[in-house]
Amino acid sequence: MKGGGEDAARIESFSDALWMERGLSRNTLSAYQSDLAKVADWLHNNRGYGLLQAKRADLQSYLAHLVKQGRKPRSTARLLSCIRQFYQFSLREGWLSTDPSVRIDSPKLGRPLPKSLSEGEVEALLNAPDLDDAEGMRDRTMLEVLYAAGLRVSELVDMRPEQVNLSQGVMRILGKGGKERLVPMGDEAQSWLERFYSGARIELLGERVCSHLFPTRRGQGMTRQAFWYRIKKHAASAGITHSISPHTLRHAFATHLLNHGADLRVVQLLLGHSDLSTTQIYTHVARERLKQLHATHHPRG
Repeated sequence: MKGGGEDAARIESFSDALWMERGLSRNTLSAYQSDLAKVADWLHNNRGYGLLQAKRADLQSYLAHLVKQGRKPRSTARLLSCIRQFYQFSLREGWLSTDPSVRIDSPKLGRPLPKSLSEGEVEALLNAPDLDDAEGMRDRTMLEVLYAAGLRVSELVDMRPEQVNLSQGVMRILGKGGKERLVPMGDEAQSWLERFYSGARIELLGERVCSHLFPTRRGQGMTRQAFWYRIKKHAASAGITHSISPHTLRHAFATHLLNHGADLRVVQLLLGHSDLSTTQIYTHVARERLKQLHATHHPRG
């Protein structure tokens, strides 16, 4: 951080407190630290002082600067939430007597629908990897599990063999905030896991040992970024032209369940959402899909 050690130490203390009190993931804490460090740098470069000397007008100017650079409202709202939490923590610690982030309006947010895939596109994506290759077999298995269980990509790449119970057909998933959930994998994903574990995984590892269920050829766990690259490669092979990410299959999992009549609360449990309102976005996706089908196929659509 360009803006001095005091801000860096305060941000570190704030991050430690979030980890202790709320059990946030490493990725979330890293994002919070990065955002606050950028605020501190901007303040030092443009105002000559740090986070604890900032005024409401300074913070508003910084947010306006980001908007001019093209930062989206949802991203700006997340940043403002992080800033507010930092200053609330600073008040609690006695570093400040007033909170400069009060009375700063959050940007108005629309409700964007998550990008999903049709069932045909999912089928094409699943069939894209080359099954004559050990990496292709691993990728096919990962895609099958991702779609069958609606996992977050971090939950998939961090998965250990001991989390999978093939005899019972369930996986023990460690989600956000260290919350555990049991997720059924389905016969198809179970079959692919059995084939992968007894064949391609052994070929990928050779004599090496890896604690991750899905290793690379180097015998290490795969990163989220590497798997994202693999998905985009297979999507291109499958002829899927629109933007796709590992999270797209999680959206497809939820949307297709609802399209086929699943209860919203069941989908909530399977996704590991703590709040039903988070899951309700998928009812909008399903509704939009029904409207499209009606418009396409109904004689008076």
